[in-house]
Amino acid sequence: MNDPVLALTSLSKGYNHGLPSEVRVLDGASLSVAPGEVVALVAPSGAGKSTLLHIAGLLDTADSGTVEIGGEDVTRLSDRRRTAIRRNDVGFIYQFHHLLPEFTALENIVLPQLANGAEDAAARDRARSLLDTVGIAPRADHRPAALSGGEQQRVAFCRALANDPKLLLADEPTGNLDPETSDRVFDALMTLVRSTGLAAVIATHNLELASRMDRSVRLESGKLVATKAD
Repeated sequence: MNDPVLALTSLSKGYNHGLPSEVRVLDGASLSVAPGEVVALVAPSGAGKSTLLHIAGLLDTADSGTVEIGGEDVTRLSDRRRTAIRRNDVGFIYQFHHLLPEFTALENIVLPQLANGAEDAAARDRARSLLDTVGIAPRADHRPAALSGGEQQRVAFCRALANDPKLLLADEPTGNLDPETSDRVFDALMTLVRSTGLAAVIATHNLELASRMDRSVRLESGKLVATKAD
């Protein structure tokens, strides 16, 4: 079996929010995700899914426990090193696309590659290839305002994979779309993930979408437990 791309071990995280006692969002949460594996993360709103993803993606830190990405313990690295890992090894997708409105679909995918040192021609070739994979290559020269919601989110998927990360973290990536568009956009996301062989953790409320991933875990009382996505 391949070594995991992501290994979360005994993560704990609590918040006070001005209350007299701490609210413990994570309490010994552990998860391992292999290369090419797509894991659904399901839980009610407010249960801590976003907190877990932010810790896994080095946007937040746990009170205790460890995070390993690509076999490296990244729990206590310097801010500079954590930033480099986020840029090179982790792709993020959110519920809302957050595309730069003044740039075209193609340019939104090119920019993170240029920031990572890629040559312009190579970055444009990769952006076109990614857009073709999700079926919207003809829309490459359109700005976000000229794209539908589903098209915008597919561009966001491509942007997240622009730098060929090892790990993809997605937080309700189809949550703001109607059911038909959500289904079509989810298929595009799975096509991208399967074609690259990266590891992915996708938070969703949609149990039908969860059932189409390799396995599903549920966040319960701060811990991750295996669940069957029926």
